[in-house]
Amino acid sequence: MYWSRAFHTGWVLLLFQLMCLEAVPISMDKTKVKEPEKKPEEPPASVDTGLHYDRYLREVIDFLEKDQHFREKLHNTDMEDIKQGKLAKELDFVSHHVRTKLDELKRQEVNRLRTLIKAKQDLEGGNDIAVDHQALLKQFEYLNHMNPHTFEVDDLDRLIKSATKDLENYDKERHEEFKRYEMMKEHDRREHLKTLDDEDRKKEEEHYEEMKKKHADHPKVNHPGSQNQLKEVWEEADGLDPEDFDPKTFFNLHDTNGDGFFDEQELEALFTKELEKIYDPTNEEDDMVEMEEERLRMREHVMNEVDSNKDRLVSLDEFLVATKKKEFLEPDSWETLEQNQAYTDEEMREFEEHLAQQEQDLNQKAVDLQKQRDELQRQQEQLNAQKIELQQAVEHMERLKSQKVELPEVHVEGNPVPEIHAVDNQLHTEQEVQQQEHQPTHHAPQDVPQEDHVQQNPDLAQQGLPLTHQDLAPGHQEAAQGQHNLP
Repeated sequence: MYWSRAFHTGWVLLLFQLMCLEAVPISMDKTKVKEPEKKPEEPPASVDTGLHYDRYLREVIDFLEKDQHFREKLHNTDMEDIKQGKLAKELDFVSHHVRTKLDELKRQEVNRLRTLIKAKQDLEGGNDIAVDHQALLKQFEYLNHMNPHTFEVDDLDRLIKSATKDLENYDKERHEEFKRYEMMKEHDRREHLKTLDDEDRKKEEEHYEEMKKKHADHPKVNHPGSQNQLKEVWEEADGLDPEDFDPKTFFNLHDTNGDGFFDEQELEALFTKELEKIYDPTNEEDDMVEMEEERLRMREHVMNEVDSNKDRLVSLDEFLVATKKKEFLEPDSWETLEQNQAYTDEEMREFEEHLAQQEQDLNQKAVDLQKQRDELQRQQEQLNAQKIELQQAVEHMERLKSQKVELPEVHVEGNPVPEIHAVDNQLHTEQEVQQQEHQPTHHAPQDVPQEDHVQQNPDLAQQGLPLTHQDLAPGHQEAAQGQHNLP
């Protein structure tokens, strides 16, 4: 298929060239003809390494490779020398333009880290706390935080060593994550069985065993990186005769970015046919997370066997050397994941104990939070009751204030009525004199009815003052009579 397409394309190009040669030349004004703009060829996209500083790493490498001297050193330096920092010393010989760009990249990366640190502080509620960026930047080992302005040899050395170490640990972390995934899946299955009765539990167990057998029933899986496995790709993916298998041609066909190396992603793409034998996304028994773990295991195996300088790349020379080994021609059988359980029984027991402890801690936290909630609710109810009492007291005071009435002055025939309390002592003195002389008795006029007197003096009645002479005390009656007799 591939060669047929290549032949067809070449035939069309050859026919076009022949037509141009046989065509009659036509004179044309070249000043009016616009030549098509040549678009610069875009370099193949770099593969994401999965590191949190992946972009910074790729940009530094891209600019360093633009310097011819450094590019030659990079391709000719052994991986062990690179790890020991010998390549970093070549930074002193790169062009000024590249160094300036590297300085700019480092400043941008430092600003990015500071922004991340500030965002983390804000999320944790430390908005008002002063952030010591220099102290926090120490955790990022891939750059020299003491000099945030220029990219030096130490920065390149740190970047190379950090990336090498982190990439080596990257697969280990993925394996541990997959192991936790498998144990959690088994834990959930066991917990589900506990909720079933005996009959349903038996059916569930039978269904589980049936799915395991169905998943294990698949065609033979070739050993990754072996001759049989590569020939299968050569035949089914490339459409070529397996008898004509040529390792060098195979390498060139699958070096998709044309850089002369198999990177990890290009290697993993070679195992797609083998994985399709085991996993189908439409099948209930096939787990796609397990498929990606199987792909990772295959890639790791080939890298360990073929990548002799441990630079996480497979060069053409390394590939050709590997195709001559016995393991390539006569490989052992490949054991898939169902034949290699990701965890041991002891690891599963510790995992479930850890989950039980976590659940217990969460339950205790839930109880404590409920107590805090009840206490806050009780305090809120007390505050509400106090608020209501205070509001009622304020309303009562307002009512009393609105009902308060001041005593008015009463005038009789143009003369003010003296206050009783003001003349009280004088009345008592006159009463004592009268009692000593003749003690006369005065009576209220009979011709004026008492009810009419009340009607004529409603204000006095409302204020509680005596309305008639008879209502006054004996001494006060004479005083009042004397006032009526005044001209």
